[in-house]
Amino acid sequence: MIEARHLRVLRAVAGTGSFSAAARELGCTQPAVSQQMKALEQSAGTPLLIRTGREMRLTEAGEALVRHAAGILAGLTAAEEEIAAIAGLRAGRVRLVSFSSGSSTLVPTALAEMRSAHPGTLVSLVEAEPPRAVGMLRAGDVDVALAFRYPEVRGGEAAAEWDDLVVRPLLTDRLVGVVPEGHPLADAERVAIGEFADEPWIAGCPRCRRHLVEVCESAGFTPRIDFATDDYPAVFGLVGAGLGVAVMPELAVESVRHKGARTVPVEPVVQREIVALTLPDLARVPAVARMLDHLTAAARR
Repeated sequence: MIEARHLRVLRAVAGTGSFSAAARELGCTQPAVSQQMKALEQSAGTPLLIRTGREMRLTEAGEALVRHAAGILAGLTAAEEEIAAIAGLRAGRVRLVSFSSGSSTLVPTALAEMRSAHPGTLVSLVEAEPPRAVGMLRAGDVDVALAFRYPEVRGGEAAAEWDDLVVRPLLTDRLVGVVPEGHPLADAERVAIGEFADEPWIAGCPRCRRHLVEVCESAGFTPRIDFATDDYPAVFGLVGAGLGVAVMPELAVESVRHKGARTVPVEPVVQREIVALTLPDLARVPAVARMLDHLTAAARR
């Protein structure tokens, strides 16, 4: 019989490439990892790993088992957490991943309220931008992912990217232009994005950068991107130094002191959709459901 603890070890070995690295990740000894992998291979009735030099490589059977492991472990986690809640243990955990501007605006209030209302529930936070954050959710590394997506400018299949997940809409976040204080358009009530056609640009994360290019090209020009950074304070610093213009979500603007830079409304109006995502099995876990409720409340405020 395949045991869940053996699947966790297999995932760690597959992710790190060696028994010793997996042992460090799991907080156990290298011989313990080796013994559990032997037991798993005996249960499976076929080799799952092949040693190549100093690293371990998955066999075809090993790859198949790793693919199924995330769903199996997520289902077991859901079962364990729900049973604990029903039994009145007042225990549980929620692992949250969020993009940076969400971490500094929506998340602190939601986490504080979660801890205040349910002190027995362990909550944790890591940062990652989508689509990596969504990948972490599907892999079973987190329980809730705060994510965003932009409307498709050129069409496509973006609407289907979360079809297998539970989607909790939180808010729509409008993009605004960011210009130096002395810029000719700094005091404009509204700016067509085409008016920035000859400006150097500062772009953000890969998803944001791709969407910026699509919006600009739909307005008849290709932006000249001189700088790219995921760090919103750095974007404001670069704009404030007169090195270019940018567009930023209003959620990010709220979390940054914009010294030397001004924000202006841009047209056409572009909004990104901010959501909280989880797996269907995890959505039934009381601690996860409460975390989604607290994120929704924080977004409303």
